[in-house]
Amino acid sequence: MNTQIWAHRGASGYAPENTLPAFELAEKQGADGIELDVQLTKDGEVVVIHDEKIDRVCAKKGLVKDYTLQELKEFSFHNHMAEYAGVQIPTLREVYEQVKPTSLCVNVELKTGIFFYEGLEEKVLEIAHEYGMETRVWYSSFNHETLIRLKGLDSSVKTGMLYADGIVDAVNYAKKVGVDAMHPALYNLQYKGFLDSCKKENMPIHVWTVNEEADMERLVEQGIEAIITNYPDKACAVRGRTENK
Repeated sequence: MNTQIWAHRGASGYAPENTLPAFELAEKQGADGIELDVQLTKDGEVVVIHDEKIDRVCAKKGLVKDYTLQELKEFSFHNHMAEYAGVQIPTLREVYEQVKPTSLCVNVELKTGIFFYEGLEEKVLEIAHEYGMETRVWYSSFNHETLIRLKGLDSSVKTGMLYADGIVDAVNYAKKVGVDAMHPALYNLQYKGFLDSCKKENMPIHVWTVNEEADMERLVEQGIEAIITNYPDKACAVRGRTENK
């Protein structure tokens, strides 16, 4: 299987992260999938945004969970990209409406590391079912209890274990959690024996965030299952060159 290219928060190197234009651009640039982050609003709506605070990507300030969806929709989430001024925060439903006619898969990261967002797991599964997206979605989280809860709600869902640093014997830990793939930071691939352990256990690797072409080329050569990048066009070009060597 060819290495897949997943656009990190959409084509976020070119368009405001986690917005509909970023996801549309990712598809145009040839991405196989998109990665996005979800949290809950004050009124329980599933919105797509990375940080718990809106401050970095919006001129307003405060926590996502302290605003209603209607209030958030009044703000611009153009993330300092003036040409996109006025772009709205999307709901997960709006993303699926846009993505459903395409062939893109979707990696939904549940941001339950700081706020546990009670009911978020149930809601993302319900929305995927509503749009017939069940087989096209991967779920990931740094909160591994969230991944266990998702599997408890629906054993057929595909889950990926996000982690950043230094888990000893990460593959066996992932098997204990019951996930379907490893989602390590790029630098975690240098642990001795990691790639061999994943191959031995048939554990796919989806690596974040890979923005340098030299790293992309190496991962394609290693047969990594998915590269998560802000620059899907660059990654697709590197993949094409590398696979045709």
